[in-house]
Amino acid sequence: MTVKSRMNRMFSEEGKCFDVAIDHGFFNEYSFLASIENMKEAVETVVEANPDCIQLSLGQARHLQAIPGKRKPALVLRTDAANIYGAKLPDYLFSEIIEHAVEHALRLDAVAVCVNLLLLPGQPELHYQCVKNVMQLKSECERYGMVLMVEPLVMLPNEAKGGYMVDGDLAKIMPLVRQAVELGADVIKADPCDDVEDYHRVIEVASGIPVLVRGGGRATDKEIVIRTVKLMEQGAAGIVYGRNVIQHPAPDLMTKALMGIVHQGDSAEKALALLNGGRVSNA
Repeated sequence: MTVKSRMNRMFSEEGKCFDVAIDHGFFNEYSFLASIENMKEAVETVVEANPDCIQLSLGQARHLQAIPGKRKPALVLRTDAANIYGAKLPDYLFSEIIEHAVEHALRLDAVAVCVNLLLLPGQPELHYQCVKNVMQLKSECERYGMVLMVEPLVMLPNEAKGGYMVDGDLAKIMPLVRQAVELGADVIKADPCDDVEDYHRVIEVASGIPVLVRGGGRATDKEIVIRTVKLMEQGAAGIVYGRNVIQHPAPDLMTKALMGIVHQGDSAEKALALLNGGRVSNA
């Protein structure tokens, strides 16, 4: 199987994709476990809403692939564990990839592997580890025809806002996205910038590589829906949302609302009507 054939399983004919990330338990952070304590139930709930992909770790991918039937979301395998997500950073930071990650992905029938490209203030060694991880995975992906999804993640200093806070500075996001492309990413998973109206510049610097936008921390329904509509209008190929789906009171409805925005170009009003009433008016 080739990269192209796997990309065809990830993306619609129009080149759009919604990937629900449920890989948060991989990072040893208590706050990330909310609503995914029971992974079997969490995965089944999201599968029922039928997004394009579900992002899972090596130890949890079994919950997706154990579900019978032909029609279910494709698997994106998270390949790296890191210790950067707590309110206080440890003395030693790491980002390590699974050994023989792509072979694991093949056995699990994954369409892509996902890896971080982290940029934290004053932590050049961590960035170096991530560059090496991406390079190693790229070689394996080329050998087996696996899609490489790289996640350029620019973070604020921990003392600024209390840990794991995204830096939306376009001047930092753009070069890191470009570095990911230069390292060989087939798909980019990037943060939104502070002014969403400028996101076309991130799309441009990705040089034709599809950009899926991260959801980040929990936001209100109105905020996440309006932001998603604007990002799609700016040229994003889709989204990778986790906590804004799995920690939502109705993750199935949130998935369906976001799928409508990504694939049908639904308005924010239509998506919010689905979330608020469970149905959409034909008017």
